[in-house]
Amino acid sequence: MNTLTRRSFLRASAAASLSALPILHAAQPARIRIGQIGTGHAHASGKMDAIRHSEEFEVVGIVEPDPQRRAAAEKNKTYAGLTWMTEEQLLNAPSLQAVAVETEVKDLIPTAARCIAAGKHIHLDKPGGESLPAFKRLLDDAARRKLTVQMGYMLRYNPAFQLCFQLLRDGWLGDVFSIDTAMNKAQGAAERQKLLPYRGGGMFELGGHVIDAVVNILGRPAKVTAHSRTVSPLNDGLPDNQLAVLEYPKATATVRIALVEVEGGARRQFVVCGTKGTFDIRPLEPAQARLALDAPHGDYKKGYQDVKFPRTGGRYDGEFADLAKVIRGEKKFGFSKEHDLAVQETLLLASGLTLS
Repeated sequence: MNTLTRRSFLRASAAASLSALPILHAAQPARIRIGQIGTGHAHASGKMDAIRHSEEFEVVGIVEPDPQRRAAAEKNKTYAGLTWMTEEQLLNAPSLQAVAVETEVKDLIPTAARCIAAGKHIHLDKPGGESLPAFKRLLDDAARRKLTVQMGYMLRYNPAFQLCFQLLRDGWLGDVFSIDTAMNKAQGAAERQKLLPYRGGGMFELGGHVIDAVVNILGRPAKVTAHSRTVSPLNDGLPDNQLAVLEYPKATATVRIALVEVEGGARRQFVVCGTKGTFDIRPLEPAQARLALDAPHGDYKKGYQDVKFPRTGGRYDGEFADLAKVIRGEKKFGFSKEHDLAVQETLLLASGLTLS
């Protein structure tokens, strides 16, 4: 068994700023002023927890226009002590630099567009809406204004994915010919009801996380074929057993999303097969992986070995650590608008939706 060393881990994760510990400077810079709009997204409270635990940010306020949702949020310790505002008040708050957009999915893009128009960087949770043109307009407007749009794909900052990307950059896995992914769970009736308005079903909700990584490795696919079934005995019409096949000139990738798998989260996986090695992440969180190589490299031997990862803080910490560095101008954001547009296009096609 080969355990990932501290040196190897830091090398693999440096680009994503995974460390949960603040970096000490002679004089600490002022915290970045940030707010959050919406509490309706499934990740909303987790994102606010990450922001509040970060040394990089100062929370200006929280916005929730829906009275019932706000009443529920006010009882949640995540939001305790925060200032409740209207969207107009938040966007006009002095020195506000960034906004986390955590509304219901249907409101994500319109809300994000208003934040960009107000001159704010945004962390935008997934998915990027059902309209590709609307998403493209958002990215184009942000680019014109030199503002960052960080999509809420947390696996970008997962240590196993970071190591996978590094192994590929180093050439240790060779040329990728296959990627197989699964992002499953068992979803109850109440959660399913929230997805019914979205025609793309489970793929639309969850597929972007792994599609983001596939596109990061292989780029925009030449062809996407979507397969969709409804298998739950609830018979509510929600697509809950879906498979997308992404085709490339010399590779294929599969994305499987099921909302009916018992303990599906424990079998979530991302398996990259190359001509010189295989990297098998399973489960995705907390990260565990197996690596097979055709020859020894660095700390790794020929053949299969387990790779272990130290705990690096909360699920979303890496996202906001990276965003802070980008806003401060300490680094260039690692995901271009062209990448995000390719991910959104692929997600829509994988969900059986049109690109209009």
